[in-house]
Amino acid sequence: MENRTYFYLMLFENIGYIRYAFFSLGFVVFCAIVFFNALIILVIFLERTLHHPMYILISCLSVNSVFGTAAFFPRLLTDLLSDTHSVSREACILQAFVIYSYAANENIILMLMAFDRYVAICKPLQYNNIMTPRVLSVLIAISWIYPMICLGIAGILNARLTMCGNKLWKVYCHNWEIVKLSCGNTIANNVFGFFNMTTTLIIPLHFILYSYAKILIICRKSSLDFRRKAYQTCIPHIVILLNFSVALFCEVTLSRFATLELPIGLSIILSLEFLIVPPILNPLVYGLNFPEIRKKILWIIKASK
Repeated sequence: MENRTYFYLMLFENIGYIRYAFFSLGFVVFCAIVFFNALIILVIFLERTLHHPMYILISCLSVNSVFGTAAFFPRLLTDLLSDTHSVSREACILQAFVIYSYAANENIILMLMAFDRYVAICKPLQYNNIMTPRVLSVLIAISWIYPMICLGIAGILNARLTMCGNKLWKVYCHNWEIVKLSCGNTIANNVFGFFNMTTTLIIPLHFILYSYAKILIICRKSSLDFRRKAYQTCIPHIVILLNFSVALFCEVTLSRFATLELPIGLSIILSLEFLIVPPILNPLVYGLNFPEIRKKILWIIKASK
C-alpha cells in the first residue's frame, strides 16, 4: 500500500456560509483564552507575594492552556476559511503531539496541585520543608518533560505506519484516528497508547483521589474555621478537576468507541470540550476565587486606565 503524505479533515466539507459564524466564534474564544491566561501568568509573575507553590502551579495551568490551544485554534480558523482542508502527515502528527501533550500536562499539573493541598492541609508544619523551590521546580519539569517524551514516542510510532486511508473524521489531528487508518501492524501503537493513558491519566487521577480522601479525613477531625479555609482553597481545584476529567472522558470515549451513535454536532462539541472549556474556566475560577489574584488583576486594570 502507498504511504499517504496528506490527511483530509472531512468534517470541514460542505459547511457552507456557516463557516464564517464558526470562525468569528472561534476567533473570539481563542482571543479570550489567550487574554485571560496571559493575565493570570502576568499577575503571578509580577507579584512577589504570589511566588508560592499553589500560585506557581496555577500559572503553569495557564501556560499549558495557551500551549494547547495554540496548536488547535490557528489551524481550526485557517480550515474554516479555506476551501481545501488537507494537512501534511508531519504537521498532523505534530499537532496531535502538542494537543495530547497539553492534555497529559494538564492532568499531571492537577495532580501536583492536589499534592500541594494535601501537604498544606495534612502536614502544615512540614510544608516548607517538603514544597521547597527546588522540589517544586523538579516536579514542574517532570510534569512537562515526561508527557512530551511519551507523546513524542507515540508520534514516532505513528510516523512509521503505512497508511491505507487519508480521511480523518475530526476537526483536528488525532492519534487514535491516525492509527485506525493504518493497514500495518499497530500492536506497538496500541500497547504504548495504553501505557501513556495509564501513566499520564489513570495514575494521576488515583493519586488525586487519594489526596482528597486524606484531606477529607483531616477536615472531619478539625475545627469549623480550619475546614472553611481548607475548602476555600480546595473547591476551585475540584471544580477544575471535575470539568477536565469529564471533558477528557468524553473525548476518549468518543474516539475509542466508534459504535456510539450521536449527532455529528454533539460529537464535535463533546470531543472539543477539553480543548475549549478548561482553558477558559481555569483563569476565571482562580482569578475570581482567590482574593490575592483578584486584587492584583483589579489593580492592573485600574493602572492601565
